[in-house]
Amino acid sequence: MEWVYQLRNVIVERSKGGASFRLTIPEFHIPRGSFTAIVGQSGCGKSTLLDILGLVLSPSSADTFNLISRYGESFEIPGKSAKDLAQIRRHHLGYILQSGGLMPFLSVAGNILLARMLNPKTATDPEKTEELVFRLGLEDHLKKKPSQLSGGQRQRAAIARAVAQNPEIILADEPTGSVDKYTAAKIRDLLLQCAREQDIAVLIVTHDESLVSGIADATYSFELAQGGEGDLRSVLRKVA
Repeated sequence: MEWVYQLRNVIVERSKGGASFRLTIPEFHIPRGSFTAIVGQSGCGKSTLLDILGLVLSPSSADTFNLISRYGESFEIPGKSAKDLAQIRRHHLGYILQSGGLMPFLSVAGNILLARMLNPKTATDPEKTEELVFRLGLEDHLKKKPSQLSGGQRQRAAIARAVAQNPEIILADEPTGSVDKYTAAKIRDLLLQCAREQDIAVLIVTHDESLVSGIADATYSFELAQGGEGDLRSVLRKVA
């Protein structure tokens, strides 16, 4: 099995205003082309985990924390400079946020084109990108700005942008949080389809366990424990 991420005994410690939070990741592997779900309510560690995987937060310690590209390159994340991490994010990670995360001053076409321009060597070719646009039903919305789109349309545009970049993994942070259940299921299915057809790993973070139950290849949640006063500890556990 080919891995995109390999994490073992990764610990993150944060403190603010006398309160402390400790997230422990005993073992967490994400296979290429997989659909992995992280579920849990606010405050359990979902955002911290996403910051770690998105390479915007450095772990306090780690036995193993590697990202492996489809070309066999293995990046040991601990100790990398901010410049190196920015390069890895640019070339290997795709993002979908709850609001879509699109550039508000660019059209849908401009957002997709920008993603391809940032990664010209690995981006999907123009024909596949055009096919993706039609598959996502965006052909009539290419000239629109994000503010002119519905919530579901913004998320579909964000999926098109992320897939056009052809990253190793797409990190989707509550991508269905602002849409109805029917649209949420369609967005989930589109992400699952991308994982299978494009061989891109997809990690979806959600508070709605029913959205991914029986569908995700693996589901993880958090085991919470209260330490001393103002001390919260969370451990990532595989649940399915």
